[in-house]
Amino acid sequence: MRPVHRLSIAELTAGHLREGLRAGRWRHALPGVARLAVELDVSRDTVRSALRLLESEGVLGARGWGRSRAVTDQGPRHQRLRVGILLHDALPEEQSKIAQMLLQIQRDLDVKDQEVFFLPKTQVQLHHDVGRITRMLGENPADAWIVVAGSQELLAWSAAQATPCLALFGRVEGLPLASTGPDKLPAFLAATRRLLELGHRQIVFIARHARRQPTPGRAERAFLDELNSHGVPTGAYNLPAWKETPEGFLILLERLFGRTPPTALIINETAQFIATMEVLARRRIHVPEQVSLVATGDDPAFAWCVSGIAHIRSDPKPMVRRIVRWVSAVKKGAADHKSIIFPGEFVPGGSMGPVGREQGRK
Repeated sequence: MRPVHRLSIAELTAGHLREGLRAGRWRHALPGVARLAVELDVSRDTVRSALRLLESEGVLGARGWGRSRAVTDQGPRHQRLRVGILLHDALPEEQSKIAQMLLQIQRDLDVKDQEVFFLPKTQVQLHHDVGRITRMLGENPADAWIVVAGSQELLAWSAAQATPCLALFGRVEGLPLASTGPDKLPAFLAATRRLLELGHRQIVFIARHARRQPTPGRAERAFLDELNSHGVPTGAYNLPAWKETPEGFLILLERLFGRTPPTALIINETAQFIATMEVLARRRIHVPEQVSLVATGDDPAFAWCVSGIAHIRSDPKPMVRRIVRWVSAVKKGAADHKSIIFPGEFVPGGSMGPVGREQGRK
Protein backbone atom coordinates (compact mmCIF):
# COMPACT_ATOMS: atom_id res chain seq x y z
CA MET A 1 0.00 0.00 0.00
CA ARG A 2 1.10 3.56 -0.69
CA PRO A 3 1.88 5.59 2.47
CA VAL A 4 -0.65 8.20 3.53
CA HIS A 5 0.50 11.72 2.73
CA ARG A 6 0.27 13.94 5.78
CA LEU A 7 -0.50 17.54 4.88
CA SER A 8 1.93 20.11 6.20
CA ILE A 9 0.74 23.16 8.13
CA ALA A 10 1.48 25.26 5.02
CA GLU A 11 -0.66 22.94 2.84
CA LEU A 12 -3.51 23.04 5.38
CA THR A 13 -3.25 26.83 5.48
CA ALA A 14 -3.28 26.98 1.65
CA GLY A 15 -6.40 24.77 1.64
CA HIS A 16 -8.13 27.09 4.11
CA LEU A 17 -7.27 30.13 1.99
CA ARG A 18 -8.33 28.34 -1.19
CA GLU A 19 -11.77 27.58 0.24
CA GLY A 20 -12.12 31.19 1.37
CA LEU A 21 -11.32 32.38 -2.14
CA ARG A 22 -13.86 30.00 -3.68
CA ALA A 23 -16.49 31.21 -1.22
CA GLY A 24 -15.80 34.79 -2.32
CA ARG A 25 -14.40 35.98 0.99
CA TRP A 26 -11.62 37.86 -0.81
CA ARG A 27 -12.47 39.25 -4.24
CA HIS A 28 -9.47 41.18 -5.56
CA ALA A 29 -6.55 40.79 -3.15
CA LEU A 30 -5.64 38.94 0.03
CA PRO A 31 -4.74 40.75 3.24
CA GLY A 32 -1.05 41.06 4.06
CA VAL A 33 1.07 38.27 5.53
CA ALA A 34 1.07 39.73 9.06
CA ARG A 35 -2.71 40.07 9.17
CA LEU A 36 -3.27 36.56 7.79
CA ALA A 37 -0.83 35.08 10.31
CA VAL A 38 -2.81 36.63 13.19
CA GLU A 39 -6.17 35.66 11.72
CA LEU A 40 -5.17 32.03 11.04
CA ASP A 41 -3.00 31.66 14.16
CA VAL A 42 0.03 30.43 12.24
CA SER A 43 3.52 31.83 11.71
CA ARG A 44 4.32 34.32 9.00
CA ASP A 45 6.65 31.78 7.37
CA THR A 46 3.72 29.32 7.16
CA VAL A 47 1.56 31.99 5.52
CA ARG A 48 4.32 32.79 3.01
CA SER A 49 4.68 29.07 2.12
CA ALA A 50 0.90 28.75 1.70
CA LEU A 51 0.80 31.81 -0.55
CA ARG A 52 3.59 30.41 -2.71
CA LEU A 53 1.58 27.20 -3.14
CA LEU A 54 -1.47 29.19 -4.29
CA GLU A 55 0.69 31.24 -6.66
CA SER A 56 2.05 28.03 -8.21
CA GLU A 57 -1.54 26.90 -8.82
CA GLY A 58 -2.41 30.17 -10.53
CA VAL A 59 -4.95 31.11 -7.86
CA LEU A 60 -2.92 34.14 -6.76
CA GLY A 61 -0.59 36.53 -8.55
CA ALA A 62 2.28 38.47 -7.00
CA ARG A 63 2.01 42.26 -7.32
CA GLY A 64 5.52 43.20 -6.21
CA TRP A 65 7.51 43.47 -3.02
CA GLY A 66 5.47 44.64 -0.04
CA ARG A 67 2.12 44.40 -1.83
CA SER A 68 -0.67 41.89 -1.12
CA ARG A 69 -1.30 39.05 -3.57
CA ALA A 70 -3.92 39.60 -6.30
CA VAL A 71 -6.75 37.11 -6.65
CA THR A 72 -6.40 35.79 -10.20
CA ASP A 73 -8.63 32.73 -10.18
CA GLN A 74 -11.19 31.02 -7.96
CA GLY A 75 -9.92 27.55 -8.75
CA PRO A 76 -6.66 25.62 -9.16
CA ARG A 77 -4.61 25.79 -12.33
CA HIS A 78 -5.52 22.33 -13.55
CA GLN A 79 -9.14 23.39 -14.12
CA ARG A 80 -9.88 23.28 -17.87
CA LEU A 81 -10.86 26.43 -19.67
CA ARG A 82 -13.67 26.20 -22.20
CA VAL A 83 -12.72 28.26 -25.27
CA GLY A 84 -15.27 28.87 -28.03
CA ILE A 85 -14.32 29.85 -31.59
CA LEU A 86 -16.87 31.82 -33.60
CA LEU A 87 -16.11 31.55 -37.31
CA HIS A 88 -16.94 34.20 -39.86
CA ASP A 89 -17.89 31.67 -42.53
CA ALA A 90 -17.65 27.92 -42.93
CA LEU A 91 -14.07 26.63 -42.76
CA PRO A 92 -12.59 26.06 -46.21
CA GLU A 93 -10.82 22.84 -47.03
CA GLU A 94 -8.26 21.68 -44.48
CA GLN A 95 -5.30 22.56 -46.71
CA SER A 96 -6.12 26.29 -46.66
CA LYS A 97 -4.02 28.55 -44.45
CA ILE A 98 -6.91 29.80 -42.30
CA ALA A 99 -8.10 26.24 -41.66
CA GLN A 100 -4.57 25.12 -40.80
CA MET A 101 -4.18 28.10 -38.48
CA LEU A 102 -7.41 27.42 -36.59
CA LEU A 103 -6.68 23.71 -36.30
CA GLN A 104 -3.19 24.52 -34.99
CA ILE A 105 -4.74 26.80 -32.35
CA GLN A 106 -7.07 23.98 -31.36
CA ARG A 107 -4.18 21.48 -31.13
CA ASP A 108 -1.93 23.82 -29.13
CA LEU A 109 -4.67 24.63 -26.64
CA ASP A 110 -5.59 20.96 -26.36
CA VAL A 111 -1.97 20.19 -25.43
CA LYS A 112 -2.37 22.73 -22.61
CA ASP A 113 -5.51 20.85 -21.49
CA GLN A 114 -7.99 23.51 -22.62
CA GLU A 115 -11.33 22.55 -24.13
CA VAL A 116 -11.80 24.15 -27.55
CA PHE A 117 -15.00 24.03 -29.60
CA PHE A 118 -16.41 25.70 -32.71
CA LEU A 119 -19.81 27.39 -32.55
CA PRO A 120 -22.51 25.49 -34.48
CA LYS A 121 -23.25 28.41 -36.83
CA THR A 122 -21.10 31.10 -38.42
CA GLN A 123 -21.59 34.85 -38.61
CA VAL A 124 -22.49 34.57 -42.29
CA GLN A 125 -25.07 31.85 -41.59
CA LEU A 126 -26.67 34.17 -39.03
CA HIS A 127 -26.54 37.07 -41.53
CA HIS A 128 -24.33 39.16 -39.20
CA ASP A 129 -27.35 39.63 -36.92
CA VAL A 130 -25.74 40.44 -33.56
CA GLY A 131 -28.91 39.52 -31.68
CA ARG A 132 -28.96 36.03 -33.18
CA ILE A 133 -25.21 35.61 -32.70
CA THR A 134 -25.34 36.59 -29.02
CA ARG A 135 -28.26 34.23 -28.41
CA MET A 136 -26.18 31.41 -29.87
CA LEU A 137 -23.26 32.37 -27.62
CA GLY A 138 -25.58 32.25 -24.63
CA GLU A 139 -26.70 28.75 -25.60
CA ASN A 140 -23.06 27.60 -25.85
CA PRO A 141 -21.33 29.10 -22.79
CA ALA A 142 -17.56 29.44 -22.68
CA ASP A 143 -14.89 30.88 -20.40
CA ALA A 144 -13.32 32.75 -23.32
CA TRP A 145 -14.18 33.56 -26.93
CA ILE A 146 -12.13 33.81 -30.11
CA VAL A 147 -14.08 35.71 -32.78
CA VAL A 148 -12.76 35.29 -36.32
CA ALA A 149 -13.14 38.30 -38.65
CA GLY A 150 -15.88 39.87 -36.56
CA SER A 151 -17.89 42.88 -37.67
CA GLN A 152 -17.49 46.24 -35.92
CA GLU A 153 -20.88 45.87 -34.22
CA LEU A 154 -20.20 42.34 -32.98
CA LEU A 155 -16.75 43.18 -31.61
CA ALA A 156 -18.05 46.33 -29.89
CA TRP A 157 -20.63 44.12 -28.15
CA SER A 158 -17.92 41.57 -27.25
CA ALA A 159 -15.70 44.26 -25.73
CA ALA A 160 -18.50 45.23 -23.32
CA GLN A 161 -19.01 41.68 -21.97
CA ALA A 162 -17.51 40.11 -18.85
CA THR A 163 -16.36 37.02 -20.76
CA PRO A 164 -12.86 37.61 -22.20
CA CYS A 165 -12.75 37.80 -25.99
CA LEU A 166 -9.96 37.94 -28.57
CA ALA A 167 -10.53 39.12 -32.13
CA LEU A 168 -8.62 37.18 -34.77
CA PHE A 169 -8.68 39.63 -37.71
CA GLY A 170 -11.87 41.71 -37.69
CA ARG A 171 -12.87 45.35 -37.10
CA VAL A 172 -11.21 46.16 -33.75
CA GLU A 173 -10.31 49.80 -34.45
CA GLY A 174 -10.48 51.74 -31.17
CA LEU A 175 -12.01 48.91 -29.12
CA PRO A 176 -10.61 47.76 -25.73
CA LEU A 177 -10.35 44.20 -26.96
CA ALA A 178 -7.51 41.72 -27.28
CA SER A 179 -6.74 41.11 -30.93
CA THR A 180 -4.22 39.74 -33.36
CA GLY A 181 -3.81 39.41 -37.10
CA PRO A 182 -1.67 40.63 -39.97
CA ASP A 183 -1.08 44.32 -40.63
CA LYS A 184 -1.98 44.29 -44.32
CA LEU A 185 -2.36 48.04 -44.79
CA PRO A 186 1.14 48.70 -46.22
CA ALA A 187 0.75 45.65 -48.50
CA PHE A 188 -2.69 46.84 -49.68
CA LEU A 189 -1.21 50.21 -50.56
CA ALA A 190 1.74 48.59 -52.37
CA ALA A 191 -0.63 46.45 -54.46
CA THR A 192 -2.93 49.40 -55.28
CA ARG A 193 -0.02 51.64 -56.24
CA ARG A 194 1.44 48.94 -58.47
CA LEU A 195 -1.89 48.58 -60.30
CA LEU A 196 -2.05 52.34 -60.77
CA GLU A 197 1.51 52.36 -62.10
CA LEU A 198 0.46 49.72 -64.64
CA GLY A 199 -2.25 52.07 -65.91
CA HIS A 200 -5.30 50.61 -64.16
CA ARG A 201 -8.16 52.96 -63.31
CA GLN A 202 -11.15 50.58 -63.21
CA ILE A 203 -10.08 48.75 -60.05
CA VAL A 204 -12.62 46.87 -57.92
CA PHE A 205 -11.95 45.66 -54.38
CA ILE A 206 -14.27 42.75 -53.48
CA ALA A 207 -14.54 42.70 -49.69
CA ARG A 208 -16.85 41.00 -47.22
CA HIS A 209 -19.82 42.74 -45.58
CA ALA A 210 -17.96 43.14 -42.26
CA ARG A 211 -15.16 44.99 -44.04
CA ARG A 212 -17.55 47.47 -45.70
CA GLN A 213 -20.19 48.15 -43.04
CA PRO A 214 -21.10 50.34 -41.29
CA THR A 215 -18.14 52.15 -42.86
CA PRO A 216 -15.15 50.79 -44.82
CA GLY A 217 -12.28 49.37 -42.77
CA ARG A 218 -8.75 50.78 -42.66
CA ALA A 219 -7.49 48.87 -45.70
CA GLU A 220 -10.64 49.62 -47.69
CA ARG A 221 -10.47 53.33 -46.84
CA ALA A 222 -6.78 53.42 -47.77
CA PHE A 223 -7.60 51.77 -51.11
CA LEU A 224 -10.25 54.38 -51.94
CA ASP A 225 -8.03 57.24 -50.74
CA GLU A 226 -5.17 56.02 -52.92
CA LEU A 227 -7.41 55.97 -56.00
CA ASN A 228 -8.65 59.48 -55.20
CA SER A 229 -5.09 60.75 -54.74
CA HIS A 230 -4.36 59.62 -58.32
CA GLY A 231 -7.43 61.41 -59.70
CA VAL A 232 -9.61 58.29 -59.94
CA PRO A 233 -13.21 58.99 -58.81
CA THR A 234 -14.48 56.33 -56.39
CA GLY A 235 -17.87 55.00 -55.41
CA ALA A 236 -19.92 51.82 -55.00
CA TYR A 237 -18.33 50.45 -58.19
CA ASN A 238 -14.92 50.23 -56.51
CA LEU A 239 -16.16 48.65 -53.25
CA PRO A 240 -19.37 46.87 -54.26
CA ALA A 241 -22.00 45.31 -52.02
CA TRP A 242 -22.88 41.66 -52.59
CA LYS A 243 -24.78 38.86 -50.90
CA GLU A 244 -22.34 36.57 -49.07
CA THR A 245 -23.27 33.34 -50.79
CA PRO A 246 -21.73 31.55 -53.78
CA GLU A 247 -24.76 32.59 -55.82
CA GLY A 248 -24.50 36.19 -54.63
CA PHE A 249 -20.83 36.30 -55.57
CA LEU A 250 -21.53 35.01 -59.09
CA ILE A 251 -24.26 37.63 -59.51
CA LEU A 252 -21.72 40.30 -58.52
CA LEU A 253 -19.19 39.11 -61.12
CA GLU A 254 -21.83 38.95 -63.84
CA ARG A 255 -22.83 42.52 -62.99
CA LEU A 256 -19.23 43.78 -62.92
CA PHE A 257 -18.32 42.28 -66.29
CA GLY A 258 -21.63 43.17 -67.89
CA ARG A 259 -21.37 46.90 -68.56
CA THR A 260 -18.12 48.48 -67.30
CA PRO A 261 -15.68 45.58 -66.89
CA PRO A 262 -12.94 46.20 -64.33
CA THR A 263 -9.35 46.04 -65.54
CA ALA A 264 -8.22 44.82 -62.11
CA LEU A 265 -9.79 42.98 -59.19
CA ILE A 266 -8.53 42.83 -55.61
CA ILE A 267 -10.22 39.83 -54.00
CA ASN A 268 -10.43 39.34 -50.26
CA GLU A 269 -10.46 35.53 -49.90
CA THR A 270 -9.13 32.45 -51.67
CA ALA A 271 -12.58 30.90 -52.20
CA GLN A 272 -13.76 33.99 -54.08
CA PHE A 273 -10.46 34.16 -55.99
CA ILE A 274 -10.97 30.61 -57.30
CA ALA A 275 -14.61 31.36 -58.17
CA THR A 276 -13.44 34.44 -60.10
CA MET A 277 -10.93 32.40 -62.10
CA GLU A 278 -13.71 29.98 -63.04
CA VAL A 279 -16.04 32.75 -64.21
CA LEU A 280 -13.27 34.42 -66.22
CA ALA A 281 -12.35 31.13 -67.89
CA ARG A 282 -15.99 30.56 -68.85
CA ARG A 283 -16.15 34.05 -70.38
CA ARG A 284 -12.77 33.54 -72.11
CA ILE A 285 -11.30 36.52 -70.26
CA HIS A 286 -7.54 36.09 -69.93
CA VAL A 287 -5.42 36.93 -66.86
CA PRO A 288 -3.51 39.27 -66.88
CA GLU A 289 -3.96 40.29 -70.55
CA GLN A 290 -7.58 41.42 -70.04
CA VAL A 291 -7.89 41.67 -66.27
CA SER A 292 -5.35 41.69 -63.44
CA LEU A 293 -6.01 39.83 -60.20
CA VAL A 294 -4.64 40.34 -56.68
CA ALA A 295 -5.48 38.07 -53.72
CA THR A 296 -5.36 39.68 -50.29
CA GLY A 297 -4.60 36.35 -48.63
CA ASP A 298 -2.19 33.49 -49.15
CA ASP A 299 -2.91 29.88 -50.02
CA PRO A 300 -0.75 26.79 -50.68
CA ALA A 301 -2.59 26.38 -54.01
CA PHE A 302 -0.92 29.54 -55.33
CA ALA A 303 2.42 27.72 -55.42
CA TRP A 304 1.01 25.46 -58.15
CA CYS A 305 0.32 28.39 -60.48
CA VAL A 306 3.11 28.56 -63.06
CA SER A 307 3.07 32.35 -63.58
CA GLY A 308 2.43 33.09 -59.92
CA ILE A 309 -0.46 34.86 -58.18
CA ALA A 310 -0.07 38.41 -56.89
CA HIS A 311 -1.07 38.20 -53.24
CA ILE A 312 -0.50 39.42 -49.68
CA ARG A 313 1.48 37.05 -47.50
CA SER A 314 1.68 36.82 -43.70
CA ASP A 315 3.08 34.29 -41.26
CA PRO A 316 0.35 32.66 -39.09
CA LYS A 317 2.78 31.18 -36.51
CA PRO A 318 3.19 34.30 -34.33
CA MET A 319 -0.58 34.81 -34.35
CA VAL A 320 -1.11 31.25 -33.09
CA ARG A 321 1.45 31.83 -30.32
CA ARG A 322 -0.24 35.12 -29.40
CA ILE A 323 -3.62 33.40 -29.01
CA VAL A 324 -2.20 30.56 -26.90
CA ARG A 325 -0.49 33.09 -24.60
CA TRP A 326 -3.73 35.08 -24.35
CA VAL A 327 -5.69 31.99 -23.26
CA SER A 328 -3.01 31.27 -20.63
CA ALA A 329 -3.40 34.83 -19.32
CA VAL A 330 -7.19 34.43 -19.19
CA LYS A 331 -6.77 31.24 -17.18
CA LYS A 332 -4.64 33.12 -14.65
CA GLY A 333 -7.20 35.91 -14.46
CA ALA A 334 -4.88 38.48 -16.03
CA ALA A 335 -6.51 41.18 -18.15
CA ASP A 336 -5.07 41.38 -21.67
CA HIS A 337 -6.62 43.88 -24.08
CA LYS A 338 -3.55 44.40 -26.24
CA SER A 339 -3.79 44.55 -30.02
CA ILE A 340 -0.74 42.72 -31.40
CA ILE A 341 -0.39 42.64 -35.18
CA PHE A 342 2.26 41.17 -37.42
CA PRO A 343 3.53 42.43 -40.78
CA GLY A 344 1.99 41.45 -44.09
CA GLU A 345 3.90 41.52 -47.37
CA PHE A 346 2.79 42.20 -50.93
CA VAL A 347 4.09 39.51 -53.31
CA PRO A 348 3.88 40.50 -57.02
CA GLY A 349 2.96 37.75 -59.47
CA GLY A 350 2.03 36.93 -63.02
CA SER A 351 -1.67 37.60 -62.38
CA MET A 352 -0.90 41.35 -62.63
CA GLY A 353 -0.09 43.11 -65.88
CA PRO A 354 -0.36 46.46 -67.65
CA VAL A 355 -3.63 47.71 -69.06
CA GLY A 356 -3.94 46.72 -72.72
CA ARG A 357 -6.12 48.20 -75.42
CA GLU A 358 -8.88 45.72 -74.77
CA GLN A 359 -8.71 46.25 -71.00
CA GLY A 360 -9.02 50.02 -71.17
CA ARG A 361 -12.00 50.00 -73.54
CA LYS A 362 -15.34 50.63 -71.76
